[in-house]
Amino acid sequence: MNTAFPAIPSGDDSPPAGALPPLRLLIAAPRGFCAGVDRAIEIVERSIEKYGAPVYVRHEIVHNRFVVDGLRAKGAVFVEELDEVPDGAAVIFSAHGVPKSVPAAANARGLAWLDATCPLVSKVHRQAERQIEAGHHILFIGHKGHPEVIGTFGQVPDGAMTLVETVDDVAGLPFTTDDSLGFLTQTTLSVDDTAQVVAALRARFPQIAGPRAEDICYATSNRQAAVKAIAPQCEMLFVIGAPNSSNSMRLVEVSDRCGTPAKLVQRATDIEKSWLDGVTTLGLTAGASAPEELVREVIDLLATFRTVAEETVVTTEENMVFKLPRQLVG
Repeated sequence: MNTAFPAIPSGDDSPPAGALPPLRLLIAAPRGFCAGVDRAIEIVERSIEKYGAPVYVRHEIVHNRFVVDGLRAKGAVFVEELDEVPDGAAVIFSAHGVPKSVPAAANARGLAWLDATCPLVSKVHRQAERQIEAGHHILFIGHKGHPEVIGTFGQVPDGAMTLVETVDDVAGLPFTTDDSLGFLTQTTLSVDDTAQVVAALRARFPQIAGPRAEDICYATSNRQAAVKAIAPQCEMLFVIGAPNSSNSMRLVEVSDRCGTPAKLVQRATDIEKSWLDGVTTLGLTAGASAPEELVREVIDLLATFRTVAEETVVTTEENMVFKLPRQLVG
């Protein structure tokens, strides 16, 4: 990926790094871009090459404004709704997925469109359709207003799905053990929180049908496990990601629950030197939509504060690759 990011200042007028205690930096692996994000960004870049700029993208392609700004510089135009896309233009749907009504509206206007929905989100969409065909009302575990939730609700008829956010929500559901129910989950949730909600659903509704495998995606699970591995060794942990990135916010929560305070930073310029007061071991990770350039940017800034000893802690290897849409192949 050649997405360019603006330069940042290289430090301040603080004492030389050598005058302060060294900083042990534990860097989580895996971290950063997942296969779905890689695929979505490549779809935008290849579409610009194929169709020429501008190429329109409905909503942020991924939840990272630096990625979005880099693609905008190459010729992508980000819009909220299809009515902002001119006739005859190409449009791409974001990695979070869209309701069925969106491609239908694009077809009605004769727009050329490409779907950058993460294949693991598309898998949940197919599961929703199958559960409806089986006669189930779906209890969907997710965060209200998140684009992935909106897109998944848009795969089924109105009223066929109910949102469940917490264990407390389960007690208030207006269903009984006589109802035909199924559950699905957003792909970027807390593994631990989701397990508790699923357990509560199964306890109240023993008849509920669920997916054969967990819907939380491999990248979300792996990044949370990596934080659990390093957080107990740290006095503080930085998560590089956006406030509207569900998987990034869950990493902050995971660290906090390990007893290690975490701070979400969008890039190095967010970091205050005073945050490191008393910190001898710092953890560092990045959400699935944060590029590695921002990880290195943070490390470079830390090196202006202290002598940094980097250690990468690998908890698993990732080699997932998703195919591009057929329109962009060949």
